[in-house]
Amino acid sequence: QVQLVESGGGLVPPGESLRLSCVASGLRYGINVMDWYRQAPGLQRELVASITTGGTTNYADSVKGRFTISMDNAKNAVSLEMNSLKPEDTAIYYCHAARYVIPRYDYWGQGTQVTVSS
Repeated sequence: QVQLVESGGGLVPPGESLRLSCVASGLRYGINVMDWYRQAPGLQRELVASITTGGTTNYADSVKGRFTISMDNAKNAVSLEMNSLKPEDTAIYYCHAARYVIPRYDYWGQGTQVTVSS
């Protein structure tokens, strides 16, 4: 059974930092990319950051320069270091793992709440 387990969410005041972590288990075939998405109330889920097993990263414009994604290929783990947090970063953050070559797959974590408020 494949599981993606996230940790590290919480409540922080504006300007502070949080680190999210996600570990994937139960995978039979190697991951191609791991991502972090987020969904705020009333809004669509959006891509925050992604990283390939080759180390290529991509960030949403709203988090560039503040967030850093990293991956431990051997552990099928991904982290998101979030600095200078803003109230508009408040959302549920979801870990995602995908394989784009056959056999393809696409898995999601259960989500972790991040709240930025004074």
